[in-house]
Amino acid sequence: MIELPKIILASASPRRAEILRTVGWPFETRIVNIDESRRENEDAVNYVRRLAREKAETAATHASDKAIVAADTTVVIDDHILEKPVDRDDATRMLRLLNNRRHQVLTGIALIKAAGSKTKIAHEITEVKFASMSDEEIDWYVGTGEPMDKAGAYAIQGLGARFIEGIRGDYFNVVGLPARLLYELINQPEQ
Repeated sequence: MIELPKIILASASPRRAEILRTVGWPFETRIVNIDESRRENEDAVNYVRRLAREKAETAATHASDKAIVAADTTVVIDDHILEKPVDRDDATRMLRLLNNRRHQVLTGIALIKAAGSKTKIAHEITEVKFASMSDEEIDWYVGTGEPMDKAGAYAIQGLGARFIEGIRGDYFNVVGLPARLLYELINQPEQ
C-alpha cells in the first residue's frame, strides 16, 4: 500500500476537501484569507499560480510539520478570465458567454513540503465544452444559486453537469484540485 502524507489544505472549499476524501488523502484544513484581486495585465496562468502560492505561504506562517497545499481555479474563454460571479446578472453573463462553446479551466497548485522548504508551484489546464443552453435554462440554473461561488458560474460536479457536453483533461481540475498533479508534486524529490 502506498501511504500518502497527511497534508494541510489551505482552503475553505468543500469541493477540494471532497476530492481529497475521494482519493483517500488524509488532510486537515486551514482557512486563509488573502486578497484575490487580479493584478493589472496578469494572465490566467500567472494569476492562479500566484494565488495558490500566496495561500500556501500564508498558511505556512503557522508552522507545521505537515505539507501545506493550496489551489486556485479560474475559467478562461476568449482571453477573458471568469472569476466567481459578483451577482446574478454577472452569472447570467458568464453562462451566456460559455453557452455552446469550449473554454479552459485553470488551477494553480502550490505545495510547501516542510517548514522552510521552497514552494513548489504548478498548474493544470482542462478544456470543457458547454452544450447549448436556452435562456430559460440559464435563468433556471442561476436561480438555483449554485453558480454564485464558482469560477465561471458553474459546477461540473453539481446541477451544472447537465450542461457539460465533454471535457478534455483532468475532471478533478475542473472541480478545483487536480489530484494527479498534487501526487506528482508530493513525490518530486527536493532540489
